[in-house]
Amino acid sequence: MLRTVCFDFGNSRQKAALFAGEQLQEVRVLDDTRTETVQALLQDWKPQRSIFSSVIDHDPSLPELLQSRTSFHQLNQNTRVNFTTPVGKPETIGADRLALCAAAVHFYPKHNNLIIALGTCITYNFINRDHAFLGGGISAGLSMRLKAMHHQTALLPLISPKADVPLIGYDTDTNMLSGSVLGMALEIDGFLAAYRERYGNFNAVLTGGDIPYLVPHLKSEIFADPDFLFKGLYAIAEHNLP
Repeated sequence: MLRTVCFDFGNSRQKAALFAGEQLQEVRVLDDTRTETVQALLQDWKPQRSIFSSVIDHDPSLPELLQSRTSFHQLNQNTRVNFTTPVGKPETIGADRLALCAAAVHFYPKHNNLIIALGTCITYNFINRDHAFLGGGISAGLSMRLKAMHHQTALLPLISPKADVPLIGYDTDTNMLSGSVLGMALEIDGFLAAYRERYGNFNAVLTGGDIPYLVPHLKSEIFADPDFLFKGLYAIAEHNLP
């Protein structure tokens, strides 16, 4: 069975996922992005194909390594995708959003889809039943909100996110968590309600590393899939690799 490795080098973490056929087998968070680390991964997984998505400054030798060891594609503005982009300046669409849209069309074809990704930023990505990416929205993610409150004030501490958050905070930390975590949950519920009012039924998928903090506080029904971006990279590989 054809094995495909998908690399996602994001602002917060660098990860890789292995697919056997269309089935996701394993996801790893990389300790670093050195060539030796990627070589060891390739030796372990032995993929025939690879796709590479990066929004950070990475070692330029990494694509060369993948090119030499696998049938390789690097996500770029010329990448073929399974949807149209009638939005303004489609070349400015981030690699992560391209992958999320590709996953929506590949796994939920002929449906309206709203993909909400919880990363450094929250992105709202709407793909209609005609497989057109209409756009969406971008707002500050959870860590960004917590860091901004710390760095832009004199006294507020830098705290870590938690899932167990009270509605009414009883000290500084819980006040900050209530405002950030529950504020994000209310934001997401509000966007879901607004999209539902305009489009009726649609698939809603929540993805990204902050899922555990938000899901307990959402009132709307939404499917949580932490690996949805990797599924999108796999879908893009299907359109760009033999």
